Amino acid sequence: MLTESAYLSLQPDLRVCRALNGMWQVSGAHGLIDPRAALGAMISLHDEGFTTWDLADHYGPAEDFIGAFRRELASSRGEEVLRSIQAFTKWVPNPGPMTRSVVDRAVATSLRRMGVKQLDLLQFHWWEYSDPQYLDALTHLNDLRAEGRIRYLALTNFDTAHLQTILDHGIPIVSNQVQYSLVDRRPEGRMAELCQQRGVQLLTYGTLCGGLLTDRFLGKPEPGRSELNTASLQKYKRMIDAWGGWEMFQGLLRTLRVIANRHGVSIANVAVRAILDRPAVAGVIVGVRLGVSDHLEENRRVFEFEFSAEDVAEIEAALVKSRDLHQLIGDCGDEYRR
Repeated sequence: MLTESAYLSLQPDLRVCRALNGMWQVSGAHGLIDPRAALGAMISLHDEGFTTWDLADHYGPAEDFIGAFRRELASSRGEEVLRSIQAFTKWVPNPGPMTRSVVDRAVATSLRRMGVKQLDLLQFHWWEYSDPQYLDALTHLNDLRAEGRIRYLALTNFDTAHLQTILDHGIPIVSNQVQYSLVDRRPEGRMAELCQQRGVQLLTYGTLCGGLLTDRFLGKPEPGRSELNTASLQKYKRMIDAWGGWEMFQGLLRTLRVIANRHGVSIANVAVRAILDRPAVAGVIVGVRLGVSDHLEENRRVFEFEFSAEDVAEIEAALVKSRDLHQLIGDCGDEYRR
């Protein structure tokens, strides 16, 4: 089981595992997933204390998997065990009129697929800031929250300016899900500062750069297209190119390996812990290829060590020559709106 440090209260009545099980990998972009093997893997993760799930309405069968998982646990262990599960879904609508009926239908679909009467956390995404109807959607979602169909409201991939606009409209946002890694540190500064000021926490993804920020790529030549065989690897290789390129990335991996050796852990553990320790970060989403690879044993070690001042200084030294992705790409989520 995980240590107590692996858990955090996102809200007073919402305790989460800080290593969230990311379900993007069931969307189809990472190969086929066997539903029965996936269900078994979900139960194993839960039994080891990895109780918090990140998913979305457009991640293929992810919401249906949560529904099947809940039914299986309730059947074999009783309804009470369902209190220990936290499942955070997303709504990612196309821009357009955001009437109450449009919002009602979307939420009702997620409730039905997940087999719940209330969504623990609904993370809202909006593609086009020039269309201000995202505020209509969030107003209706807040009404549904007040009515009890949504427990808490959150965002995904909103930039600092629009997060502030939403908060200033009186909509209670508890978290914003953003890309954040030792390569992509755009959330540092304005986003983290606003979150700390307004009581919003960050849930981060891309923290392992799709698997590139691991021991697997230490000392390896720059991968070609055939080796970048998942959507995540392709996406984050482009991010590394913008950040400073493969040679600089190898320098970062070497530094992380030295630190990992001190603590008897992996490069991935060091990369995740480095982001967990950043201001305003509540949790890191670690992708699980259910029934294929879940890195259960490795992910447990994230919570079994702490950085020294020397570790922190060495990481910062390895990053000092990298390019400023905030200048190159823009604020959090801007890559999805260009």
